[in-house]
Amino acid sequence: MHRMNIKLILHIMGLLLLCNGGFMFTSVFVSWYYEDGVTLQVSSAAFLTCFLGMLLMFATRGHRKELKKREGYIIVTFGWIFMALSGTLPYVISEAIPGFTNAFFETMSGYTTTGASILMDIESIPKSLLFWRSLTHWIGGMGIIVLAIAILPLLGIGGMQLFAAEAPGPSADKLKPRITDTAKRLWLIYVSYTIAETILLKIAGMGLFDAINHSLSTLSTGGFSTKNASVAYWNDQPVIQYIIMLFMFLAGSNFVLSYFAFKGRVQKVLMDDEFKWYLKFIITFTVIAALIIYYQADIGLSSIEHPMVWGEAESAFRHGLFQVLAIITTTGFVSADYTMWTPFLTVFFFGLMFLGGSAGSTAGGVKVMRHIIMIRNGMAEFKRSLHPNAILPVRYNGKSINQDIVFNILGFFILYMLAFITGALVFGFMGLDFMSAIGGAASSLGNVGPALGTLGPVNNYDVLPDAGKWWSAFLMLIGRLELFTVLILLTPYFWRNR
Repeated sequence: MHRMNIKLILHIMGLLLLCNGGFMFTSVFVSWYYEDGVTLQVSSAAFLTCFLGMLLMFATRGHRKELKKREGYIIVTFGWIFMALSGTLPYVISEAIPGFTNAFFETMSGYTTTGASILMDIESIPKSLLFWRSLTHWIGGMGIIVLAIAILPLLGIGGMQLFAAEAPGPSADKLKPRITDTAKRLWLIYVSYTIAETILLKIAGMGLFDAINHSLSTLSTGGFSTKNASVAYWNDQPVIQYIIMLFMFLAGSNFVLSYFAFKGRVQKVLMDDEFKWYLKFIITFTVIAALIIYYQADIGLSSIEHPMVWGEAESAFRHGLFQVLAIITTTGFVSADYTMWTPFLTVFFFGLMFLGGSAGSTAGGVKVMRHIIMIRNGMAEFKRSLHPNAILPVRYNGKSINQDIVFNILGFFILYMLAFITGALVFGFMGLDFMSAIGGAASSLGNVGPALGTLGPVNNYDVLPDAGKWWSAFLMLIGRLELFTVLILLTPYFWRNR
């Protein structure tokens, strides 16, 4: 009979709190530098978080080292919850965000890289807290990469076993050194991309503070901005938007492929099934969006505040590409109010919320890889109907896929759609109209950010009742952690001593 290793779980929670507190101290420096008036409050939050972390680690220092699957699920889920709870402290102590519910919503939206906000006037918030807000994105985004590469495959979760590249295989023991190496390499790529984007945005004319914040938000596919108008603030500086688009694209692709590209193995990147489809989806959907914006310009371009700089065709292409990338990669930045364009484009962008970026990226959603496998399995079913005795494996990257993985992905998709329907029903029960309810559920679950209706790109989530904010935060968490990880904790079977 396996007893839960509570001490080890709490020890790791302590370590996470200590890391979180360490990150918080960077906000203290920002507060001191900009003299924004909340240095003491942010320092108190950082000290308190570190103190609690050290206390937990000290109290559990005699723990057993063995980690079983059940502990893994608990660590992943509660790790995110502990990070979000401690991450609210700078907002709560400084009183910059009124009420614990609002502070928790903003923080969970940060760590899950959703980017949904309840702030009515972002620009009035002290700079150190805006920086902390962007930093929660960045920590959450990197956490997801490390999880996807190093932890989830060991738990056998959510189709992540498909990381053929440099990812861990079925046996944990022989892979421990490689897991650490892989995680380190990806950290390095993530940090390098963030620095590169900051430098490029600064050169393109964005202020340094805004450049750092938007880089933290882009690479994590988060979407928090330092401006009330989001990236639409720079509509008269197209270069800035193109730089953000480039890094949204990179952040939504598998980070392992970036590693191969840096090693000069470009062929491996170009031959990757998921990458090819990711690229095709973006190109196809951008052409559709841009043509509709251009030919219905009176509706499309009139909702873009700043004057067109390089002509209407470029403007239509840029806003089409920007919104397609922002929604597919679940970054959720906004360059215009896409719900004002045409009813077709509103439904179109709603549909894209279910696509998601690549596996092994910081993007949320269902993921391109799962869609490819489901479509190929569907095609194989057609063939099986005609040739019942034929052996027709589902192929991915030239290799046939184990049927267990196909079942896992189909199970995930059904669970995802059930979670979406339940999410929308609960929002409807709380009084949201149809568009807001389905938009809010799809956006929270897919970690997109802006939704439809009263939760659309130019509005925010402050209109939700408190219960609605907690529900949205729960959907963000289960969506971010691939459903199974969190939902398995809600089954009685999980808690039985076996």
